[in-house]
Amino acid sequence: MAARKYPVGIQTFSEIIEEGYVYVDKTDLVWELAHYAKYVFLSRPRRFGKSLLASTLESYFCGEKPLFEGLKIMQKEQAWDKYPVIRLDLSGAKHMSTDLVLAELNRIVKPYELLYGSDEDEKTPGMRLAGVVQRACAKTGQRVAIIIDEYDAPLLDVLHEDTQLKERREVMQEFYQRLKQLDPYIKFCFITGITKFSQLSIFSTINNLSNVTMDPVFANICGITEHELITALQEDIQGMAAAYKVTYEEMHQKLKNRYDGYHFTRNSEELYNPYSLMKALRHQDVTNYWFDSGTPTYLIRQLQYFHTDIMSMDHLDVPVSAFDQPTENMQDALPLLYQSGYLTIKEYDRESETYTLGIPNQEVRIGYTEGLLPVYVGLKSSEVQMGFALKFWRALKQNDVNKAMQEMQSFFAGIPYVEGFKKKLEDAATAEGFYEYTLYLVFSMLNVYVRTQVKCAGGRADMVVWMPDVIYVFELKNTGSAQDALSQINDRGYAIPYRSDGRKVVKVGVVFDVETRTIDNWQVEA
Repeated sequence: MAARKYPVGIQTFSEIIEEGYVYVDKTDLVWELAHYAKYVFLSRPRRFGKSLLASTLESYFCGEKPLFEGLKIMQKEQAWDKYPVIRLDLSGAKHMSTDLVLAELNRIVKPYELLYGSDEDEKTPGMRLAGVVQRACAKTGQRVAIIIDEYDAPLLDVLHEDTQLKERREVMQEFYQRLKQLDPYIKFCFITGITKFSQLSIFSTINNLSNVTMDPVFANICGITEHELITALQEDIQGMAAAYKVTYEEMHQKLKNRYDGYHFTRNSEELYNPYSLMKALRHQDVTNYWFDSGTPTYLIRQLQYFHTDIMSMDHLDVPVSAFDQPTENMQDALPLLYQSGYLTIKEYDRESETYTLGIPNQEVRIGYTEGLLPVYVGLKSSEVQMGFALKFWRALKQNDVNKAMQEMQSFFAGIPYVEGFKKKLEDAATAEGFYEYTLYLVFSMLNVYVRTQVKCAGGRADMVVWMPDVIYVFELKNTGSAQDALSQINDRGYAIPYRSDGRKVVKVGVVFDVETRTIDNWQVEA
């Protein structure tokens, strides 16, 4: 049997079909989307299939029926009318000055001017877009389908740079505001992005723009469901299982733990990251692919700007207004973390109308941790992972807590005395939190489930770490003795909730020395 071809990095629907790449059929939802409303907006994280969806819509409105033979859409579409399509990809306008963004807008409109004609009086990108749409309609006798992919790409790098953001927004407003003026010429308009800028004209002037980002009907239009995985991709999992020399069930669970866990609306199915899953199947290797290009700069900037507490990200109870809000109105980084895919919906409580947000899966947990270590600790993740983390992990796996703590002691002693670190330690009140924060990042990088400030009847445990066979309850202090820290765990019953778990429970009291900037001593009790 010939090897299966996986569409890693291929975002063109026609190429996937014509070249025989693996395709998980979403065309029934594509048809529903095309007939749902005239103006549609969909937000999804990067590398989640937005561009492929845009390309599929393009082929549909172009009337390319042969591409869809044998797919679900054939049960829904009868007419296969052909419309002129203008598809604009703004992903090339990232990391640019305002002048270059202008140039990029002009560049992506130009091919359609060659097709439908141009007018020298049309000076701005918005004028040129309007002229193209009107001439396309006149030339073909059909209204135009407009598809705009990654509409927000030019804005993400300047979210909190007031002057640049104002300039950039004015350029994009001039471009997007034409959509409302062009309404008589438009058959369908589809817009994708990561974030939601309400002050851009696509949201403020198109009154009937339908935001389907959290619509249950389209919850699964991007990403791969559990059912799709075990049907359309079953033989691929079997191939990986053979390569790993594990059972099909074990291989399935590895993929699920690493790439599954996304929800884009209440009570929806869990979704796998399609980019990472396809790449894992192609390489027959379960590792972290979503962060190939590193943690996005704009996200790191927002986390720093809002002084985001990363340790709270595993379990956040919030109303929908807290995370589904316009980007320019953000009071913290939560909306951007959700919209970018670093947090996802885990639960919905209908009675209180609140959502529980959390980190989707192992890949995201490890990836964002590796991106944050250099920023918050001053060490490259590779230095931590190949040095301290590996030794620390092995010691814990062998249930040698004292050896693990010795490795941790050496690790903290070796952290560079960078300016941010110095400031944290000069304030004794924040020093304990810094150690807690650093430990959280390290545990997360090791793909160990860790929670901080865990509530129980007697108060809050500083840190609880879940290993396959052991649960560790940590109390961290920068004054007093390790015995005091251990006594606090016992006196306040921090370990009691885990006695019925079935795993061994180990209590660890730790004292840090602000002067030496490392662990002074510790006490362990099983």
